Amino acid sequence: MSLESVRAEWTARFGRPEPKIVCVGLNYRDHAEEQEVEAPERPLLFAKTSNTLAADGDPIAIPEDVHVDAEAELAIVVGRRARAVAIGDALDVVAGYTCANDVSARDFQYADKQWFRAKSHDGFCPVGPRIVSVSELGEASDLRIVQRVNGDALQDSSTSQLIFGVRELIAYTSAFMTLEPGDLILTGTPAGIGYFRDPRVSLRPGDEVEIEIEGIGVLRNTIVRS
Repeated sequence: MSLESVRAEWTARFGRPEPKIVCVGLNYRDHAEEQEVEAPERPLLFAKTSNTLAADGDPIAIPEDVHVDAEAELAIVVGRRARAVAIGDALDVVAGYTCANDVSARDFQYADKQWFRAKSHDGFCPVGPRIVSVSELGEASDLRIVQRVNGDALQDSSTSQLIFGVRELIAYTSAFMTLEPGDLILTGTPAGIGYFRDPRVSLRPGDEVEIEIEGIGVLRNTIVRS
């Protein structure tokens, strides 16, 4: 599949080829603990641009001589237009869930002191392999989430570690932004990413990255040089 095929799928299902991609930083307790920082008092939001979308099986092209991490994330897929959604009604807005990989170029992130360039390279948001409904996963509040590189687990946690859950993220985001069908909310990543390991582990060309979430499946992509 390609970016064009992702856009075609989103157009067929949601009527829009380019969803907004809202991301949540520092939203797992174990990830905050590994950085020795306080958990945020409210969701810490940022965005990835639509050119980052990629599909299960697509290569991820990374720049040379830059530390790049994969980040395993549960993605909320918005099912209908919504604004100012109450927490109690939040699941009515959700079409389902999928796996996402919030690929991140750390050198750019820390040099720029913000996340736009680090997060928005072409293909830096693979999603898939399928969308699973709320009727199957409910609030997705206790699902195992794993990142593997070449078969070795770097991240192995649970969505029970989320600081702000699905309902809270829908309510918080829709309080200032109209959500549209097909929009994605990436809910954050757990502990274990390569940058915070000792020694650090950076993605390299030839690596196979797997993002697996219980009840959804495995998102697989291979790293190549851009």
